[in-house]
Amino acid sequence: MTANRKKAPTMADRHAQGDIPTLLCAFERRILRGLLAEWENVVWLLPAPLRHMIKKPLFAIREIPGRLGCWSPNKREITLSREIVDGGRWDDLKEVLLHEMAHQVAHEGFRATSETDHGDCFRRACRLLRANPAASGKYRSLHARLRRGEELDGRDRIVVRVRKLMALAESSNPNEAHAAMRKAFELISRHNVDLIGRGVDQDYHSIFLGTPRLRHFREAYHLAHLLQDFYFVQGMWIRTWVLEKDKMGRVLEISGNRKNIMIAEYVHDTICRYIDTAWTDYRRGKGLNRYRKTDFAVGIIRGFATTLRKASPSARPGDGDGLPVFFEDHALTGYLAQRYPHVRSFSRKGPAHDAQVLADGTKKGRKLIIAKGITRSDGFKDQRLEYHGEAKYR
Repeated sequence: MTANRKKAPTMADRHAQGDIPTLLCAFERRILRGLLAEWENVVWLLPAPLRHMIKKPLFAIREIPGRLGCWSPNKREITLSREIVDGGRWDDLKEVLLHEMAHQVAHEGFRATSETDHGDCFRRACRLLRANPAASGKYRSLHARLRRGEELDGRDRIVVRVRKLMALAESSNPNEAHAAMRKAFELISRHNVDLIGRGVDQDYHSIFLGTPRLRHFREAYHLAHLLQDFYFVQGMWIRTWVLEKDKMGRVLEISGNRKNIMIAEYVHDTICRYIDTAWTDYRRGKGLNRYRKTDFAVGIIRGFATTLRKASPSARPGDGDGLPVFFEDHALTGYLAQRYPHVRSFSRKGPAHDAQVLADGTKKGRKLIIAKGITRSDGFKDQRLEYHGEAKYR
């Protein structure tokens, strides 16, 4: 008679049984492996002679009140605060990691043992690593800083007009709502073109959009192009840690000024949610697979782009296919060139698409309305955009 073999508990079983310490240990081990992988990826930014002087450190996660992270020369250890590990996004963690790496480079590479912690050698290391020299102490995370922002000046007539138009985009009249959204987009475009044309100094930031993955479907690349073409940001697919898979993958990072990247982030998230909802309704009873969702999603993005083209500063009356005027922001291009001096492009041919599903998605995308393009900051709540729905007409 064979004895019954006891089944090993799953992660869900452990969670149900209250085995929280085991789950936390497994989570933190993945975080630590991710920090090592990011360190190994970033260290290649250093010149070869300096890179060979920097040895792989230990990594730790601890309670360090009042600090986000620290570099210990004696232990040769980079420690991140458990607070930011538990509550931050991965690009927040990476920002702190780069800061502590700069301390390591200053100490081990430049032998800066007699200067202050944030002295000249540290700042030189920050420039090499594209690190933020301020990411320590009571410094707010990247996303907290961006969302806090500044109160919009009532004298900024363009922003005030956009605010009023986005309120109209919430109208129950679908024609009025669609026209208001297009007009607001046109004003956002002209506002940015004016800033670029006058060479106004702007602060640039970079944030991750979406979830780091080993593989991204075709619609993710189409959506990245839409943001870059219409929302005055520039995108880059970068290597980063995929926590769920425990290995390196890629994520879309966008760069631009504060208002533009927050608008682009909201548009990105809104379109992704809209695609998921619309696809659930569309596929019901049709037995369509995941690749057909990509066709449908690409169609939605193309349809929405058509709406934006009609509102672009270059569109002529009655011209539905006019491409937007391209105004290169040379300052933003310079920021990216300094952040990523070595860039390569790639292309990938996807599987054949279903023309009907693509056309149905395009029709759906033309009806998408997004409201509240630029509004006000209210403390830590940046009320900048709001998903409104879709216009009920062809």
